[in-house]
Amino acid sequence: MIKFKQVKKNVLLQKAVFMILRPHFLFLFFVINLIVISDTIAQNKSDNFTEMTPKFIQPPYLKAGDTVAIVAPSGILKSREGEVQQAVKLLESWGLHAIVGKHVFSKANHFAGTDEERCSDLQSAMDDPKINAIWCARGGYGTVRVLDKLNYTEFKKNPKWVIGYSDITALHNQLHNEGFQSLHALMCVSLTKNLDDIKESISTFKSSIFGHPENYTLKGSNYNRTGETSGELVGGNLTMLHTMLGSKESIDTSGKILFIEEIGEYKYHIDRMLQSMKRAGYFDNLNGLVVGDMSKMRKNTTLWGTSVEQLILDALAEYDFPIAFNVPAGHEKDNRALVLGRTIDLKVEKNESKLSYK
Repeated sequence: MIKFKQVKKNVLLQKAVFMILRPHFLFLFFVINLIVISDTIAQNKSDNFTEMTPKFIQPPYLKAGDTVAIVAPSGILKSREGEVQQAVKLLESWGLHAIVGKHVFSKANHFAGTDEERCSDLQSAMDDPKINAIWCARGGYGTVRVLDKLNYTEFKKNPKWVIGYSDITALHNQLHNEGFQSLHALMCVSLTKNLDDIKESISTFKSSIFGHPENYTLKGSNYNRTGETSGELVGGNLTMLHTMLGSKESIDTSGKILFIEEIGEYKYHIDRMLQSMKRAGYFDNLNGLVVGDMSKMRKNTTLWGTSVEQLILDALAEYDFPIAFNVPAGHEKDNRALVLGRTIDLKVEKNESKLSYK
């Protein structure tokens, strides 16, 4: 009887304590739920902002009166003064001002000046807030030698378009990893006496820098691997992409669409580079591949045995992402401009492919 009364007394005491503390428990429960809901809303807003905001900073498009700097971060411009002056006149015909870097016509063995001279011109153009775009005079080889000397502090305050292809892929990679869009397009030495010979290269270059990048309907190919995808466009010259492997300029291709082009290589060199990149995980999370010109392919004494298109398909057979051939970009006269770092939609069919900017 005594034990029963004690138990009853304890139960009554517990009920009394619960009734006293109940409002505090309810308040605490309310606060915790409010925090969870607020965090969820903030996360949703953050996710939506990420979806709506480009991951890569788009430099301001050009307008009449803007200034373009011509620099030479790569090979020597021996006897190429005519093309550079032609480039200046072309820019001026579009209402732009043009300045030529101090060391563009310098000579240091294979290069357009020493590494320090080439870097100085490029860095000056990157730092100058009055310069709105940087147009590379030529490729060749040499850009990789100045990458580690560049400083992006001022560039980030005043982003500008950097334009070029081939060896300039090294600079495109660095710009990409710094978070900026750039333009894969013709260079000064690409200009010909009769500009009608390269009218598509010029018109797509002009439309891109003035804010109207063109969508492309590509010639079909039986080699095309069909499908639809989207992602940021990255890439450039295959040799340069391969050269960047293992360095801080190597790009993360996850969820992106890769563009490749090449010139003057043996097919087994193409395969070797693709195999190396594959072993490095370059294609593991790729969303799609667009293949530009494979120009002036060299013939080995031991023939490869297939087309370069089939070579690429064979090397990447284990992946299921779409592959589009016949992109008119690379080392041919028809070198259409491509905005690297910009999100594109890619639809690949056998009869044609479509590359459209978001």
